[in-house]
Amino acid sequence: MSTPRFLQLPPGVAPRKIDTPEGTFAALEASPVSGVVERWPALLVPGLTGSKEDFIAVLQTLAQSGRQVLAIDLRGQYESPGPDDPGAYTCAALGADVDQLAQTLGGGEPVHLVGHSFGGLVSREAVIDGRTKFASFTLMSSGPSAIAGKRAHHGRKMLREIPELGLEHVWHARFEPEAVAAGVPDDIMAFLRKRLLANSPTGLACMAEQVLTMHDRTPELRQIEVPTLVLYGEHDDGWPAETQAEMAATLEAECVVVPGAVHSPAVEAPETTAAALVRFWNDAESHFLDTRSGAV
Repeated sequence: MSTPRFLQLPPGVAPRKIDTPEGTFAALEASPVSGVVERWPALLVPGLTGSKEDFIAVLQTLAQSGRQVLAIDLRGQYESPGPDDPGAYTCAALGADVDQLAQTLGGGEPVHLVGHSFGGLVSREAVIDGRTKFASFTLMSSGPSAIAGKRAHHGRKMLREIPELGLEHVWHARFEPEAVAAGVPDDIMAFLRKRLLANSPTGLACMAEQVLTMHDRTPELRQIEVPTLVLYGEHDDGWPAETQAEMAATLEAECVVVPGAVHSPAVEAPETTAAALVRFWNDAESHFLDTRSGAV
């Protein structure tokens, strides 16, 4: 569970609803507080039990680099409505949503895409199968296939408990004790409970099943000509660090290990994470412009 350390929106960040042919999505939109938008926009996709608020700590810094930045709730996640149809929550279906959102955000220009954890698996679908030509793709604390370790163990329990016992039980049995043990403040605790209970139970269960069974599409991703960054915390307890490093090597992607971070670098080390993203995005844009102009 990615746990924001604060909820107050920074200057330049505001809630927004994004309408697409696939539905309406809740988002946080960040724009430069000073200066103008002069670089390509970015789309940030959260993980399984997360939401757009997981990116609050990096939004202002990312936008101040001269771009519009959009963090979203996936379909059926927190403030984005979703149906009771399990088919709406496959990685392929959610990836199609991300593709539509990128087209809406970009308005014809390339978009930088970042997927955190399960959001990385979803975003990978958009990169491989979608119509958008992405400026770059970042897999943040995300692996090549099914999640492993204790997070897989929790996912299997959640998958069993949601249909039988409901989200209230899952909160009290799993998420609340974890938050209490971590000393989460009361206001953040209240938000975490509200967020979990606002999820579509069907959606959350189906997403859990997806993250536990997703197959490896790394060879297909490698065939897509998009600058790729693999970024993760040095103490990641989702996909093993070795697995993510091997994936980066297979993709011939840049690899950044964030010191001190675990599974949510945007929360645990926001300045380091934001700096790495801005540098990577700027390099990707420079390379694109050099290629288009014929420069070596």
